[in-house]
Amino acid sequence: MKIYEYSTIFLGAKSTLKYIEEYIPEEYQKIKAGTGKTHLAMAFAYECCCKMLKAYFIKMTELNELFTEARKLDRVGKVMTSLVQPSCLVIDEVGHCVFDAENTRLFFDLVDRRYNKEGSYNMIFTSNKQPSAWRQNFTEEDSLLCALDRIFDDALIFNFNGETHRGLKKEVISLTTKRAKTVALTEQSENNQ
Repeated sequence: MKIYEYSTIFLGAKSTLKYIEEYIPEEYQKIKAGTGKTHLAMAFAYECCCKMLKAYFIKMTELNELFTEARKLDRVGKVMTSLVQPSCLVIDEVGHCVFDAENTRLFFDLVDRRYNKEGSYNMIFTSNKQPSAWRQNFTEEDSLLCALDRIFDDALIFNFNGETHRGLKKEVISLTTKRAKTVALTEQSENNQ
């Protein structure tokens, strides 16, 4: 299953869709930026863990750094295995960093391996950008298009519209300042006596 969000969440893998429809209330299926997409994605990963399924959460910037570091240390295979193994992979905030051509190919490889994986291959993507805008963040367009083709082959889409929850706990304190009257030191000491 795949979930992607750009003020929207996409869920794939029809075998788990029934589960999602049962556990995600309808009102959560229509929200936008700052309205809980990451919380919902994390809640789904948590539910997978409660069902004894492995889940992995990573921000897109961290994934980019992980791929870059793995290439430098010649550990791409090991990193890829660790990302393919979990039943649920959450990639948060797609579109907040730029992937070079090699990391874009690794992103496609990750999506392709999970797509062709036996058993559960849930993927959740969160972003405030529509997929058509992802081109700005992935420098190897062919690999990106192939990845998007697999992501949206079997996906459920959640549109998030509504007011942001951020800032609801804030306190606003208004202060008015005035310039104080300057008092000479000699005047002040005479008044104190």
